[in-house]
Amino acid sequence: QVQLVESGGGLVQSGGALRLSCAASGFTSDDYAIGWFRQAPGKEREAVSCISWSDGSTYYADFVKGRFTISRDNAKNTVSLQMNSLKLEDTAVYYCAGDLDPYSVAWCRAKDFATWGQGTQVTVSS
Repeated sequence: QVQLVESGGGLVQSGGALRLSCAASGFTSDDYAIGWFRQAPGKEREAVSCISWSDGSTYYADFVKGRFTISRDNAKNTVSLQMNSLKLEDTAVYYCAGDLDPYSVAWCRAKDFATWGQGTQVTVSS
């Protein structure tokens, strides 16, 4: 069955960096979308970044542009999110999500993604 597993979360000081990974398995097509979303306590879930598995097209939320980079490794079925210059407000549970419709990348909307991982906690300290 389709499964997404996030890893790489942890505690980091402001200005530091973390690299999150999403391992995908069970997809029967090589043309689909992978996204990173986050949710802080008491806050709405929000998009961080999305990528097309097939052609590498990307979306970035305004609040991470220039700091975060999403990338894919097709051979390993892995999508990574390199997070640099972390801020206190980046503290959240980060979720990996997937969808068979590659057009889900265009707007990177959570409601368009059908499969979700369990999340990994990222905590940024002052």
